[in-house]
Amino acid sequence: MISNTNPQTPETQALRKSSLKHNWMHVRSWIEMAEEGDPIIIKEGKGLTVVDTDGNEWMDVNGGYLCVNVGYGRTEIADAVRDQINKISFTPRGTTTEPVARLSKKLAELTPGELERSWLSTGGSEANETAVKIARAYHKRNGNHTKYKIISRRGSYHGALGVTQWLGGYGGLGSRVDYEPAVPGMLYAAQPNSYRPEVPGNSPSEIAINAAKSVEDLILFHGEDTVAAFIGEAFCADTAYDACAVPSPEYWPMVREICDKYGVLMIVDEVITGFGRTGKWFGINHWNTVPDIMTMAKGIVSAYVPLAATIVTPKIANAFAGENNVFAQTLTFGGHPVLAAAALANIDIIEKENLVDRAAELGEYLMEQMLSIGSKHKMVGNVRGLGLMTAMDLVKDQVTKERFPKEVNVEKIMANKFAERKMIIRPRGLLCFSPPLCVTRSEIDQFMQAVDEVLGEVESELGMV
Repeated sequence: MISNTNPQTPETQALRKSSLKHNWMHVRSWIEMAEEGDPIIIKEGKGLTVVDTDGNEWMDVNGGYLCVNVGYGRTEIADAVRDQINKISFTPRGTTTEPVARLSKKLAELTPGELERSWLSTGGSEANETAVKIARAYHKRNGNHTKYKIISRRGSYHGALGVTQWLGGYGGLGSRVDYEPAVPGMLYAAQPNSYRPEVPGNSPSEIAINAAKSVEDLILFHGEDTVAAFIGEAFCADTAYDACAVPSPEYWPMVREICDKYGVLMIVDEVITGFGRTGKWFGINHWNTVPDIMTMAKGIVSAYVPLAATIVTPKIANAFAGENNVFAQTLTFGGHPVLAAAALANIDIIEKENLVDRAAELGEYLMEQMLSIGSKHKMVGNVRGLGLMTAMDLVKDQVTKERFPKEVNVEKIMANKFAERKMIIRPRGLLCFSPPLCVTRSEIDQFMQAVDEVLGEVESELGMV
């Protein structure tokens, strides 16, 4: 992928060699990276721009894993971390600290409805694993010992831990076959994806309604006395088929009603959609629906340090009140004062710079650009999203919606073409655009011009023009 303007220095060559030998990077092959001249070694960043060890500037269009909400290089967060470390760097057993108390209160103020009590952890996987454990424990505390099954949606992603890796996904496809046998009690409902629907329907509304009904169908088939919770993102993020498929208005209120009807807890995963990403503080706010449990990570601290939270309503929390009734989980870095201080500084930036409203405004501008460019290219089957969380679905045929075969290597070809333009964009069946909320109109113009050019070049090379 590397396309350097400046040649690799001896320092870069040494770091790259060290990384290839010792660093087990996420979902990348060190053999493939070695052949391609990767990895890029990043040393600093500001806004959307990151700089490698050879001085080349790159635009990180998706802000890491859709997580650097306030952009790179915010010294306010670094200052908060330093100041807190100088005060107290950890929590003595059985105590808490000022930043943790303040953050817990702030999350109760920001989140919808009666959500008020947070269990702090260090990442989205932990937050969702904690949510599932709380849901199962809640039912046991209330005498419902058979309610343990969890409904998630095919194609979703909720983490990579013991339970969360079995939530969502595509059945036997993907990397988790290595970890079989699966955790018992995992059930899978349909996505409310109107472009690639799993359920019948002649309109987005009908598809959303039938996708919600698929949740009820699972409850009825398996028995309401066995189902503990339903979990879903407000809408999917950077997944291969369902990224940014925003459900019609009927979906979430209907899921809420179904969960209430059968005593099933509703968990909403806001790990990516939270903290302004969709043009509201939380994605679920677009549907005026309140979950029993909500999870947060990434944007809560813009990934400056590892922090996440699982927040619950009083109904859930009260099941764990009283002597000898605690929630039996301890994580060393859960409720860490330094991480909480960073999150408070991050949230302060979002509030002071009106980044939530900015995401709504610039999200509309980005969507206009995407629709305009998408209409010019046969490779673009669908354009969708909300706020600054958007995607183009790439197809070989707009009518059949067929994807390009793997042997064509469209995704690698496109990634290399973006690299030539100093853009870090890695297609996965879709082109996802979820920039930091501090993105400017001119930066949107810049990366969308690159998208237009790359689509045109690839279509020409494939004979689609």
